[in-house]
Amino acid sequence: EAGVAAIRRLALPASLVPPRSRPMSTPAPDRDAVIAALRTVEDPEIPVNLYDLGLIYELEIEGDVVRIVMTLTTPNCPVAETMPTMVREAVGGVPGVGDVSVELTWNPPWSNARISEDAKLLLEMMGIEWTESLAAQAAARKRITGISIGRTDRPS
Repeated sequence: EAGVAAIRRLALPASLVPPRSRPMSTPAPDRDAVIAALRTVEDPEIPVNLYDLGLIYELEIEGDVVRIVMTLTTPNCPVAETMPTMVREAVGGVPGVGDVSVELTWNPPWSNARISEDAKLLLEMMGIEWTESLAAQAAARKRITGISIGRTDRPS
């Protein structure tokens, strides 16, 4: 089981990762529970979860297999390589999930129009203008995260 977990962390395609064994009586994962798990993963530069930012393009559940197609706010996102793994781990913890497939796509490109109404309200309360490029705003604030590699500037 530890070897399977290590393989999953490497973000391999689902076809190369053996599904976790689970008792036959375990129900299929609940869609709302999968969405709740997706809402625990936040964008490192825009303080809103991936689901409400509109970064999840497709969510399919078939049996114990969850398939996700997602994007990021920009192809230059500093966590482009690790975000799919974060999503896979969050969804993999949902009861009934046996396998998680996460595909990263850039087509269609993400736009602010995909942000949920709740996220828009949250961004406005935080003083972030969501009608502009959120990635540009984050860069303008020179906000760094523990995952931002190669940045040497510090917040003021």
